[in-house]
Amino acid sequence: MNDEQIIQELKPAAPCLPNRNENSNSLGPLKSSLNTRDELLEIIRERRLSARFQAIIDLSRGEILGYEGLIRGPSDSTLHSPIKLLQAAWENNLTVDIEHLCRRIVLEQFQSLNLPGKLFLNVSPECLLQKDAKHGQTLDYITQLGINPKRVIIELTEYQPTHDYVLLQEAVQHYRNMGFQIAIDDLGEGFSSLRLWSELKPEYVKIDMHFIQGIDKDPVKMQFVRSIQSIAIESDTSVIAEGIETHGELIAVKQLGVSCGQGYHIAKPHATPARMISAEVARSISQAHGKPRATEPYKNPEKNTIRQLMKHPAIAHPQMLNNELENRFLLEATLKVIPIVENGNPIGIINRHTMIDRFSRPFQRELYGKKACTVFMDKNPVIVDHQTSLHDVSHAVVEADPDQLINGILITENGQYLGMATGPDLMRTITQLQIEAARYANPLTQLPGNVPINQHIDQLIADGTLFAACYADLDHFKPFNDVYGYQRGDEVIQMASKILRDVCDIHTDFIGHIGGDDFIILFQSPDWEARCQQILNRFNDAIREFYSHEDREQGGYISEDRQGKKVFYPLISISLGVIQVQPFAYQSHHQISVAAADAKKQAKKIYGNSLFVDRRKE
Repeated sequence: MNDEQIIQELKPAAPCLPNRNENSNSLGPLKSSLNTRDELLEIIRERRLSARFQAIIDLSRGEILGYEGLIRGPSDSTLHSPIKLLQAAWENNLTVDIEHLCRRIVLEQFQSLNLPGKLFLNVSPECLLQKDAKHGQTLDYITQLGINPKRVIIELTEYQPTHDYVLLQEAVQHYRNMGFQIAIDDLGEGFSSLRLWSELKPEYVKIDMHFIQGIDKDPVKMQFVRSIQSIAIESDTSVIAEGIETHGELIAVKQLGVSCGQGYHIAKPHATPARMISAEVARSISQAHGKPRATEPYKNPEKNTIRQLMKHPAIAHPQMLNNELENRFLLEATLKVIPIVENGNPIGIINRHTMIDRFSRPFQRELYGKKACTVFMDKNPVIVDHQTSLHDVSHAVVEADPDQLINGILITENGQYLGMATGPDLMRTITQLQIEAARYANPLTQLPGNVPINQHIDQLIADGTLFAACYADLDHFKPFNDVYGYQRGDEVIQMASKILRDVCDIHTDFIGHIGGDDFIILFQSPDWEARCQQILNRFNDAIREFYSHEDREQGGYISEDRQGKKVFYPLISISLGVIQVQPFAYQSHHQISVAAADAKKQAKKIYGNSLFVDRRKE
């Protein structure tokens, strides 16, 4: 923790402090004294701590997600500052006592204020691993207070390197089993935060304020956040941007697709924080929705392959000596990795850092210099075919060891080595594609929304492409929502979107989510009519699982209509209305939208799962 962070009041009071043997130049040691210890004991005995809460907002909805709990010592004491309080506790072997008190004070005041949303409760990995950390004291106490554990986020704040990842995973899983979620603080600032992310798979990561402050004017910071956001999308993690202090910074992180924000521009820490965002922040978020590149056609990230990122660095064979490879690295300062290839087959990667680090140790050059390079080789690199989509490659990298992102990806064709792609290039490209896609994606299905739909139609028209526009709509969906609930309704929509994805050809067909239970498919597949029949059949089979046994048996259910009358509603069905678009027969997406909507209306007149094709302009 540095002085700037203390002033910002972004760090809470719970974490343990650095190892006693490590000298912290930024803080300087506090001399332990009898007076300080007595004061700490009095603070613990008299509970002389107070909490502050800083709002964290959901940038997509413009609502408060929750609050980070901060702590302050007695206002009339030299221990008012949280850093001094914790340092003094550490020097006097009272860290555990102070931390437990901090948690209690934050939890008590959070509950007494009846604040909405989640509570981010700070804990250091070191304290989480203490032998008395698993006794369920935190759970017992929040249960007494009447707080649901699902509302509490354990925010891991790192002050010294974490080494025992297995034990930490066990501790984190213990808390998850009790209902808590996990967040990692200060991503990019700590000792091993990326490793923690990979090992713990947290629900939230907080990007260190250094990368957020001035991001709207700094392309390097912008690229860093793009890369983090790309990894977050693939790992199903929500990113929180810390330290947002200006209107420009808020707009920048919002347009990058970052999920959540925190900082002085949004709200300062306060003993009684606001429950809604300010009008100024609401305007900033609203403005951040704009500035689309509307003239660019929508690009589906799943259609981009790893081959477009392929490079051709010099390779080595497995019999090459380590001394020879070291000389290559020493002669080429920009050379980071060397692929190892045998008879055209990629078998591993030598990393510059690994080799030079090993050779820098005593007697390593003498022991290994004249041995084959496979001694230092990563024998399990990520290897993908050149036609693999960037989307699939990113999944493979996330599932692999974190070092694989540094080493890169080996690319093959029919099993033979072609070249390689670097981790940064992959992250940069994926980020750009994901941001473009996410800017207008439907949040429920992640399918392209209205803007990319219209862009894609206009592009097909301009290119003179023959295609079929299929408008898909669910029948009797609203009464189902009323009876079975909106959550179940969302699951039906997601099921429908999955069927469309499975049936359509991702390389030729475009699927969009207009909104609600309405979808559009722009078929270029010549067998589009057979695919429509597959959609009808698969939906008919799948929808039955969303009903009770009784409703399935009778083919529907009885519910009240808008006038309060009892009405029998059949099971949800899907109606497909299709128009075939000849080259240059239409001038804009507006005309196609109207024609497809008319075809859909005709389909809905047919009972059950139905297909109507308007053949008037064939």
